[in-house]
Amino acid sequence: MKKSISGFSKLSKLGKLKWLVENFFKDPERVMKDLMSYWLHDEEKQKIIDGFSENTISNFYLPYGVAPNFLINGHTYCVPMVIEESSVVAAASSAAKFWLSRGGFQAEVLSTHKVGQIHFCWSGNDQLLYDHLDRMKEVMLNRTSNLTHNMRMRGGGIVEIALLDFSNQEPECYQLHIKFETVDSMGANFINSVLEELSEVFNKYVQEHIDSNGVEIIMSILSNYTPECLVRAAVSCRVDELGEQKGSLNAHEFARRFQKAVRIAHIDPYRATTHNKGIFNGIDAVVLATANDFRAVEACGHAYAARDGKYRSLTDCKIEDGLFKFWIEIPLAIGTTGGLTSLHPMAKRSLELLGHPDASTLMMIVASIGLAQNFAAIRSLVTTGIQHGHMRMHLINILNRLEATESEMKAAILFFKEKQVSFAAVRDYLAQLRSEAQTEDAVAIPT
Repeated sequence: MKKSISGFSKLSKLGKLKWLVENFFKDPERVMKDLMSYWLHDEEKQKIIDGFSENTISNFYLPYGVAPNFLINGHTYCVPMVIEESSVVAAASSAAKFWLSRGGFQAEVLSTHKVGQIHFCWSGNDQLLYDHLDRMKEVMLNRTSNLTHNMRMRGGGIVEIALLDFSNQEPECYQLHIKFETVDSMGANFINSVLEELSEVFNKYVQEHIDSNGVEIIMSILSNYTPECLVRAAVSCRVDELGEQKGSLNAHEFARRFQKAVRIAHIDPYRATTHNKGIFNGIDAVVLATANDFRAVEACGHAYAARDGKYRSLTDCKIEDGLFKFWIEIPLAIGTTGGLTSLHPMAKRSLELLGHPDASTLMMIVASIGLAQNFAAIRSLVTTGIQHGHMRMHLINILNRLEATESEMKAAILFFKEKQVSFAAVRDYLAQLRSEAQTEDAVAIPT
């Protein structure tokens, strides 16, 4: 069959799906029925979901869970999390409950500026650009005031415009580095629209006042690296208050091992990568649940982890004067208005569940979740080991994969309550269970 097509995007949703199943699947009728079974029954909501992307043929579901008992700055939250990995929600909930009786999470937003860039080439005397910079900025702000008006009314807009010279690294390469405040919106579309207008105003100014040839605009785009959109979340208590941990560790020994584990993630990028991945297990789950851009958040977080030239842990730990302190500082460019946060039906419910937070409050919630996830992971690593809890949570997935019946699931959960869980062990147990059942059935058949 022909597996290439012209005009695919012009086909109806049903037409796209029909072409797809007929050309790529062995059982088109069954696959089409299967993919259509994931369509929402509510046609209006399905239309909204279809509008988020292109060439949509179905929906891809992920579990939507909640982590209760998050005490953040004296307010208790039940936090929505969208993630498919076993034990993440359970770990976050466990950490939240642990710190609930120890003062909870203390969080603060340190700054909220985001960045846009206009990259351009200039072969003339760079001093001329610097001499005109103040006047250029004034003109650029005035000429884009129609685009920034609404944002300025909300307390945002363009904060700063700086001229950066990169010509020593790439010939004739310069940049206008522009800081924005976007208040409660993530602001990507706003920033990019303003940048494209600013680039035209900038080039026209150069043509009229400096050089008729103007500059060569290479690109105008926001940066997902936002080190000045920074939030901090922390937990602390007396070391004695940490209590005895699993693995027969007393509070002081647990604190020492915990701090050592965090230090290892600061000196070894191999460990730091997995360490920070665990942090983003929690962060991404909330970012997804609120329809923010988890890819931008991750890219920024990892860049920030390598800001001094070496990739390091995003969390820190200190034991001082008998006090255990554990904290995270991370850039989070997220919003609570505009974009998909205002369109996605489940995102609306997520924000309602969180009490309709502003962007700064959501930043503090997300950072606290990341810290909680990291605390839970390190606590497991330095006590019982990560697999003990993770594989127990994964048991249900293994049983589903092996097509266990409800009675087999109940028996397996009971059997593995105090035993090591692995795919092979579960498979062998089910085989034994089924063999015994067949034997019993054979005995029961009258001769």
